[in-house]
Amino acid sequence: MLKNLSHHLLGVVSVTIYFINTVVWATPIILFSVCKLIPVSWWQRFITYLLDNCATAWIGVNNLNQRLLSNTTWHVNGLDQLTLHDWYLVIANHQSWVDILVLQRVFNRRIPFLKFFLKKELIWVPILGLAWWALDFPFMRRYTKTFLAKNPHMKGKDMETTRRACEKFRYKPVSIMNFVEGTRYTKAKHDAQASPFEHLLKPRAGGIAFVLSAMGDQLHKLVDVTIDYPDGVPSFWDFVSGKVKQVRVEVSVMPIKEIVEGGFFSDSYFSDPEQRAQFQQWLNSRWAEKDALLKTLNS
Repeated sequence: MLKNLSHHLLGVVSVTIYFINTVVWATPIILFSVCKLIPVSWWQRFITYLLDNCATAWIGVNNLNQRLLSNTTWHVNGLDQLTLHDWYLVIANHQSWVDILVLQRVFNRRIPFLKFFLKKELIWVPILGLAWWALDFPFMRRYTKTFLAKNPHMKGKDMETTRRACEKFRYKPVSIMNFVEGTRYTKAKHDAQASPFEHLLKPRAGGIAFVLSAMGDQLHKLVDVTIDYPDGVPSFWDFVSGKVKQVRVEVSVMPIKEIVEGGFFSDSYFSDPEQRAQFQQWLNSRWAEKDALLKTLNS
């Protein structure tokens, strides 16, 4: 009874700090994002650096909150090859919303601020859309097969638009994040998929292929992250209330050029069924290695 009460109190204090910290740093981010609307390239680059520093500081205080109020033991391996001055594609298995806090905790100030590809429609989300745009989250437009069948002249335009949106990353290091399973792992989803992996859902190659097609010549390294919760997959409340005793994170880094030069991926991915099958096979093999690692960690 007393133990549960202490967890609830800890959770309330922790969530309150998260909320206050978010408000504190969201304010300058929103203000600077308005300043970034001024269409002068050097000014926009200057504001971009300020915004990334604000976002990094926001995560830093969140991490301090975790260190002070949680009793979690962290086991992290493979960070020695990382730097703030490189361009990364980051992939990971996905089990909980806590995964995002884990990734931010592990990679903050080790690699450039993590960014996600977002659907173009999300730019219209009040306040957040402006903040995501200001923080240079890439917005992508994907056309359906039905739309392209009716408008064949639009084929390839979505990729062209995304490439233009990512041009700014040529001059500033970036980390693009992708959960390749597309959704969080649950036993029900695992069974519905008939996944061949014990601890993972089937990986989807399309998301990574889109990123590589749009930014392949800009990204230098693939960071493959395996997240494990030895005591069971936690909820956000479990995490903030100090109930998560251990988190394990294994990081593997490989040059992007090994994927391209090895013939596993090329720009013909979207037009060549054989290339798609080959890239999916390569991704499946990495997922098999990840599944074996999770078995080892949990044995």
